[in-house]
Amino acid sequence: MTAPQVVPHHIAIVMDGNGRWANRRFLPRVAGHKQGVDVLRRCVKDCAQRGVSVLTVFAFSSENWNRPAEEVSGLMDLLAMALAREVPQLKADGVRLFFVGERAGLSAKVRAGLAQGEAATAENTRLILNVCFNYGGRWDITQAAAKLAGQGAPVTEASLAGALALSHVPDPDLIIRTGGEQRLSNFLLWQAAYAELYFSDKLWPEFDDAELGQAIAAFNQRERRFGKTSAQLKSPDGVAPSMAEAQKC
Repeated sequence: MTAPQVVPHHIAIVMDGNGRWANRRFLPRVAGHKQGVDVLRRCVKDCAQRGVSVLTVFAFSSENWNRPAEEVSGLMDLLAMALAREVPQLKADGVRLFFVGERAGLSAKVRAGLAQGEAATAENTRLILNVCFNYGGRWDITQAAAKLAGQGAPVTEASLAGALALSHVPDPDLIIRTGGEQRLSNFLLWQAAYAELYFSDKLWPEFDDAELGQAIAAFNQRERRFGKTSAQLKSPDGVAPSMAEAQKC
């Protein structure tokens, strides 16, 4: 009998390939980002139906400000439109929304929209959706260290983890990157320490529930040891058998 699949508690996704999807269709890059929002909407529903508890997505990185001004402006307009259209549905679907990233560089209108989206969904418990916007893993670690320094608190692994922007959720079990690239690109650098990585050749606008299922299936083929040995994982008490015991097997 085949064992049932384990559903990752927390899935994180680098949604890569919107621009290339649009370029291949001779469309402006922002058209790819619009299509990407539609795919994200479906992905949120698919994750909730599969029993995923936390979904974290990389929507706009700290480095994306270096893109052409027209594209950046289009992304900001798309964010405002998505907030107005998607938040009511997320609220109805039981999804709690968090925006994670540096807000100081955003306009007052955008900051207000982010805060309103979080407030509107604050009571939901079915799925946590973290949207990393103007986010970078190095920024996150730096701001956490600065916060602790400002408090005069000791910097330890536990205290730093508690000061990170994603401290309200456990670290991701599975990180998916679409678009064929195989790197983290400054995404969840601290939190990715023991995450399983899955790289998909599909561009983000092509990502669907079948591909999500393949990523989860691949996750189920991994042995998550967290520094232990395979023998320890198989032992009922989590302790590896002695050499003498192992030779008897």
